[in-house]
Amino acid sequence: MSRSPELVLGVDAGGTSTRAVVATLDGEVLARGRAEGANPNSVRRPAEALADALRDALADLDPQRVAGGVLGLAGAGAAGRARAEQLAARAWERAGLPGRPEVVPDLAVAFAGTTPLPDGALLLSGTGAVAALLRAREVARRCDGYGWLVGDEGSGVWIGREAVRAALAALDGRGEATALVDAVPAALRCAGGPPEGLAQRMVGAVHAAEPARLGILAPVVDGAARAGDPVARRITAEAVAGLLRSARALGPLDDGTPFVLAGSLLTRPTLLAEGVRAGLAGLGVRRPLRALDGAVGAAALAVREHGAGDAAHRRLVSEGQQEAGGGGLRPEPVRDLTGEVQ
Repeated sequence: MSRSPELVLGVDAGGTSTRAVVATLDGEVLARGRAEGANPNSVRRPAEALADALRDALADLDPQRVAGGVLGLAGAGAAGRARAEQLAARAWERAGLPGRPEVVPDLAVAFAGTTPLPDGALLLSGTGAVAALLRAREVARRCDGYGWLVGDEGSGVWIGREAVRAALAALDGRGEATALVDAVPAALRCAGGPPEGLAQRMVGAVHAAEPARLGILAPVVDGAARAGDPVARRITAEAVAGLLRSARALGPLDDGTPFVLAGSLLTRPTLLAEGVRAGLAGLGVRRPLRALDGAVGAAALAVREHGAGDAAHRRLVSEGQQEAGGGGLRPEPVRDLTGEVQ
């Protein structure tokens, strides 16, 4: 006799990486998977990346045991929801899974992976950037998160774009001297060759890759700012100011409900995170939570969809805390604009 479905899948798909978790209905994590980023607004093969993460997580499990799943996708807000649902359904089918998954914004899974409480706020800076209020674990209000072309102030891509612009301006005489003139081409792997062609090589490297790859320059700016470069410090300060504007636009903030910091630039020890934490304290948020694992959050939402309650959710959050505390969460690989690991 075939076994009844008793597992769920949770997926957190961002611009840099996609993580998947297989969990039991009572909140035990059985397996994990990982693949390239799957943000449909900034990568070239989002459906393939989603399917790869699902297959990686299910490598030693029967897909027919999966009762359902929740996929948290960057770019799955109202404007991109229909496309996100199509991508998710295509990936789900390619992974050999029955039925269809539920698609929610990545903000919802980041919040659910950090706290079992239903209401709170979240500020994210990774490949993209956005602030959000959550009510009953759903996004009730969001500020920014409009994508690399027209928004995402303070994101990794925004910082990377500003770094390239500053380096180009310094090269052609429009801007002040900066260490980014050397650091940016090195990160883009276009350094060397005749000096007069450097600007064009930089422009070519940027346009040859998807926008999400600009995020690899955020650590370059952080390093230059720590070394005292005034241009890098100014870019960092402007990124902090942009993120705090988004947080402030949510309305009055306090420590009475959870406030989650998400995205690699706010969950790692960056100058950006230091500035944002200091600014949030001035807004009344003195104990923000660091986001743990969005894929675990997606799994928590999935088990709730199948009748589990706070106990299973708390167990999943606890497992996420143990993974983070024990170094189990693998760091994101640093890649150049060609996608190769540096």
